[in-house]
Amino acid sequence: MNSIATTLSDTPARERSRTGATGANAAGAGSNTRVRIDVLMLLLVSAILLLGLVMVTSASISVAAHESGDPFAYLQKQLVLLAAGVALAVLVFLVPISVIERFAMPLLIIAGAMLVLVLIPGLGHVVNGSRRWLRLPGINFQASEAARVLVLVYIAHYCVRFESALRGGLPGLARPLGLLTLFGLLLLLEPDLGAATVLFVTGFGLLFVAGAQLRWVLVTVLGASAALSMLVVFSSYRMRRLTAFLDPWADPYNTGFQLTQSLIAIGRGEWFGVGLGASVQKLFYLPEAHNDFLFAVLAEELGLAGVVLTLGLFLALAWRVFALARRANDAGMKFHSYLAAGFALWLLVQAFVNIGVNMGVLPTKGLTLPLMSYGRSSLIVALAWVGLVMRVHHEVAGGARAGARGRYA
Repeated sequence: MNSIATTLSDTPARERSRTGATGANAAGAGSNTRVRIDVLMLLLVSAILLLGLVMVTSASISVAAHESGDPFAYLQKQLVLLAAGVALAVLVFLVPISVIERFAMPLLIIAGAMLVLVLIPGLGHVVNGSRRWLRLPGINFQASEAARVLVLVYIAHYCVRFESALRGGLPGLARPLGLLTLFGLLLLLEPDLGAATVLFVTGFGLLFVAGAQLRWVLVTVLGASAALSMLVVFSSYRMRRLTAFLDPWADPYNTGFQLTQSLIAIGRGEWFGVGLGASVQKLFYLPEAHNDFLFAVLAEELGLAGVVLTLGLFLALAWRVFALARRANDAGMKFHSYLAAGFALWLLVQAFVNIGVNMGVLPTKGLTLPLMSYGRSSLIVALAWVGLVMRVHHEVAGGARAGARGRYA
């Protein structure tokens, strides 16, 4: 990560100014209307999505048959969500990055409005004690999923516009840190500690990649960690989750139930799993088996081999996107670079948290496995972000072919 951050944040002496570079690349990209797609990135995303479809079907088949009589009900819903997500990704791909940068502040305001509206009774929908969903026609939309992306878009915009202040020291960090704190508090009011944690970690990572001094990032991370620890200490609900995480077997039929069932599933998988569709834990033992704990079912049915394959796909996708961020930075397209880096960081952080929860490394959080778990808002928003990254590749490749950095074509 340090080498990636150094590469993205250090500007070569021969690099053109941001405005000139961006304008030249945009002109180059606009002069050639041929669509440029990163085929390897597309294949990696497709592989993760297909593996997710298989595992969602397997994990939900018994629950779906019990709830609706149709064992493939969740598969059908996931396919509809996938189609909607792909359509949204195409729409996002059609929007020039310059337009997104120009509207970074309005998008941030929209993100804040969504997180405020979700707290209003009648507009915000309560599920399992948390008010995280907005009632929309035909669907309950989880506002935090889209809000986190829009906040990171603004952070990327800030890193470009106030680059010298950001690299100068703590004063340059104050504004983005205050912003992350504000949105983190809104997420905690839902309450959604998992989403707040992912936003903080990804935001801090993006600021570091953009050139913020490491010592100040570490100071603020430690401060945020202390604040989150205090939230846990003074919340009986969160404290119960923490104690259950530390010793789930102390109360395996109550507070430690989810984690113990997840650990049993992972342990049963051994090297090559019990076989696709042969999971026992998904049979009404493991709650949210097709959602938050999909990884546990995957580990049980596909074993260590399936776990390694899954981790390899996520790491390969993140590496590919980081490579795109490098090319964008070398081409002088810094906003493009930070958007791509933000996606890669979010992908790694959320996948790490979800897998860590499933394995008992982290306290239980209501976070999905990106691009794999069943989830309306999470899948659609993740695919929209993929469309944004594909747009970054399209413009970076177009700029390179236009002559800015021909060797990266």
